Parts: sequence; structure tokens; C-alpha cells
Amino acid sequence: MNKDYLLFLGKRIKELRKEKSLTQDDIGINGISRAMISLIEVAKTDITVTKLKIIADNLGVKVKDLFDFE
Repeated sequence: MNKDYLLFLGKRIKELRKEKSLTQDDIGINGISRAMISLIEVAKTDITVTKLKIIADNLGVKVKDLFDFE
């Protein structure tokens, strides 16, 4: 697991969430808990592509936008 990459991803998800004035509870739906969102944002867990798609949908962005940190 590349911890730095997970940190960048988590920060990007948090950034997008805050830009849209959403809480972790707001995007922690459709099979993803608020606790899981929290763990993702601080890079304490890895994430599947399926969950990335759910997060992107809940944020109203495309999956590729989650990786716009490079």
C-alpha cells in the first residue's frame, strides 16, 4: 500500500466534500459509512474501485476528479 498516495486521495476527497459544503454523513451513504469516509480521508484504510465510484457519485463528480492531485 502506498501511504502517500492514499493521503493525497483522502485529502482530495475531503477538499471536494468541503467545496460542496457536505459532511462525512452526507457522502457516507449507499453502502459507505461515515466512519469509512473518515478513515479514507486520513489514509487509515485502502479503498476499492466500487467504493470510489460511490463516493464520486455522492460528491457529484467523476471518479477521475478524485485523482486530480498529481
